[in-house]
Amino acid sequence: MNAQHKLGSGFGHDTTADDVLTGIDLTGKLAIVTGGYSGLGLETTKALAKAGAHVVVPARRPEVAREAVGELAEVDELDLGDLDSVQAFADRFLASGRSIDILIDNAAIMACPETRVGPGWEAQFATNHLGHFALVNRLWPALTANGGGRVVSVSSTGHRRSDIRWDDLEFRLGYEKWQAYGQAKTANVLFAVQLDALGKDSGVRAYALHPGGILTPLQRHLPKQEMVDLGWIDADGNLLSPHFKTPEQGAATQVWAATSPRLDEVGGVFLEDCDVAEVSTDDAPGVRPYAIDPTSAERLWTVSAQLTGVNAFG
Repeated sequence: MNAQHKLGSGFGHDTTADDVLTGIDLTGKLAIVTGGYSGLGLETTKALAKAGAHVVVPARRPEVAREAVGELAEVDELDLGDLDSVQAFADRFLASGRSIDILIDNAAIMACPETRVGPGWEAQFATNHLGHFALVNRLWPALTANGGGRVVSVSSTGHRRSDIRWDDLEFRLGYEKWQAYGQAKTANVLFAVQLDALGKDSGVRAYALHPGGILTPLQRHLPKQEMVDLGWIDADGNLLSPHFKTPEQGAATQVWAATSPRLDEVGGVFLEDCDVAEVSTDDAPGVRPYAIDPTSAERLWTVSAQLTGVNAFG
């Protein structure tokens, strides 16, 4: 049965993170939000904390994070582009003996100049996908400890820019920043598809999503003129696109994915505007078929496990 169809959630484009948490009490729940100190991540941290959750924010810049979140969240150090850092954070967390109810893979980089991390991996694929892949697998004991948690993989409509480049994952044959971003965002979706398939018997459900277009620090690598040419802003930096959201609206879908009772029996799906998205092969909203293909999802999991040396199901 194909679950990739709208549920009729009652929410939409303009819904905020606080809206979707109306009537939901997260007291006693623990949530981890990577990059939860900037942009959508910060709004997600604020909303979850306001609803009573204890939020842990792993950050590449912990001092900046502590200044941003104040008393809202617990901050620890994590560089997703460094697998030793991922392991160190996971080891520290597991040593605390706590369980995880919500893990939101929110941190990302977008359209950066060609950058290599680790053993020479392309940075967007490594940071946005492989780092989170290793993190979730290393934290698996905590995700299953209390009957199972939810894992939310923040993707993007950018997944439409590229399927997985199986013959050149690392862009050794020529780098194009938007295609590299697209591949990483497709990987985020496929990761959720396979994680849900592997984890649902342990009570862990996984989701991927497009948060919407939002101007945040994610655009830090984009020249202003490029954003003007894309029609996002005018020459004075004012927002032009009527489709863009505020950060509070942009955080809504990932918070909905993490908490909505409507998703209790549904997993491995792609979400947008606080609902399950439809499959789309044209310019209409929705998810591309290749991004939710279970065969590709299983293949990417195998490749990712080989690259990172981490697999909770191996």
